[in-house]
Amino acid sequence: MPGIDESRPFIPVKIAVLTVSDTRGLQEDRSGQTLVDRIEKAGHLLADRKIIKDEILEIQSCLKDWIASDAVDVVISTGGTGVTGRDVTPEAFEALYEKHIPGFGELFRMLSYQKIGTSTIQSRATAGVTDGTYLFALPGSTGAVKDAWDDILVHQLDYRFLPCNFVELFDRLNEHQKRSKS
Repeated sequence: MPGIDESRPFIPVKIAVLTVSDTRGLQEDRSGQTLVDRIEKAGHLLADRKIIKDEILEIQSCLKDWIASDAVDVVISTGGTGVTGRDVTPEAFEALYEKHIPGFGELFRMLSYQKIGTSTIQSRATAGVTDGTYLFALPGSTGAVKDAWDDILVHQLDYRFLPCNFVELFDRLNEHQKRSKS
């Protein structure tokens, strides 16, 4: 049965939170704050937090800075994953992926379907890995952020979670770079 193995040590992960919005400031950013609260409650480290407009180049610039930083292991964004003309987060993220994690979006929509029904089809939640950094793009609603964190990320970002988790793979994410340098 999957769960926490208390014999393994907890390893705090350095997580940056990005809110993608044309209208929200820090005071109105309930989804971003929900992520921050859950990250800190779980014992992880908030590496950085920013609010960026729905602009592909601005989102990618922020992501590239965090990907290049040793201070960030994981980026979780909220907002901009819908289907309107201004929703460009998936395009910004996916253009940077070295490896796409399609199961994340699929699992998120399956879990979301149980709560909001067919409306989940409007979500383009996505995840991938780039240069050893995990990237997760979540919808902008507080409910969606809670669902993604509570039902997926809190487990996958906990080294103690078995049978497997994303944390135990950190050392292996850049194996392809080591091979190509040899």
